[in-house]
Amino acid sequence: MKKMFALVCAVLLVLSAVPALAEGTLRVGMECGYAPYNWQQIEENEFTARIADGSGYADGYDVQIALRIAKALDMDLEIVKTEWDGLIPSVLSGNIDLIIAGMSPTAERKMTIDFTDHYYQSELVVVVRKDGPYASAKTLADLSGAVICAQLNTFHDTVIDQIPNVQHDTPRETFPAMIVNLLSGAVDGYVAERPGAEADVMANPSLTYIQFEEGQGFEASEDDTAIAIGLAYGSAYKDAINAALAEISEDERVQIMLDATARQPLVAE
Repeated sequence: MKKMFALVCAVLLVLSAVPALAEGTLRVGMECGYAPYNWQQIEENEFTARIADGSGYADGYDVQIALRIAKALDMDLEIVKTEWDGLIPSVLSGNIDLIIAGMSPTAERKMTIDFTDHYYQSELVVVVRKDGPYASAKTLADLSGAVICAQLNTFHDTVIDQIPNVQHDTPRETFPAMIVNLLSGAVDGYVAERPGAEADVMANPSLTYIQFEEGQGFEASEDDTAIAIGLAYGSAYKDAINAALAEISEDERVQIMLDATARQPLVAE
């Protein structure tokens, strides 16, 4: 009898730790301003998800991944538009369930929050002016003396000093701010991941990006260049999310990113 009672208690404990997958709303935090990973738009379509504050709809690579995860969990999806620096505090406070925002699972972030398996793998590039002195660069050494910046509180900012004689400029809060500074000549370039750089270049024909020759670019760990979903330690969603991600093939992930890049609204402006 005692064994049966212990077994029942164990089952109840496990069930209490599992989210109610058959109902409820999955709250996903993202900036809604980091195309092609995520962006905001006014019109609803087959690719979008509603933004919780009523300001419109979100689309992008992250949104497509979020939609698949919500479907796998049998939950409704709600996008919570959140500033970059507010994402980790929001998931820790329970204001959001997940961070799906082009975030890399760096060692520093892992000290605070947990991450799922990777859902995208990228590479680091530098966006420069097409008519600028660094447009033909192929190695980090070719950027010697350049004024380079990156987004605030990202690992992108930590790799800049790998460039010989670099002028490491103050990090900016957003990518649009860096684009404005690059176009105005305030900086010579900024560090980005390739999908974001491709989106920026498509939206701004006067820009290009440097894809370094093999072995001549930034040194970074696999986690630094990967993208994963952030969640609180102990979250019962993790295993179910990893199972859902495992169903998306590498070819399909690449195609989703290509489609998002082609669809992102800045391209049409």
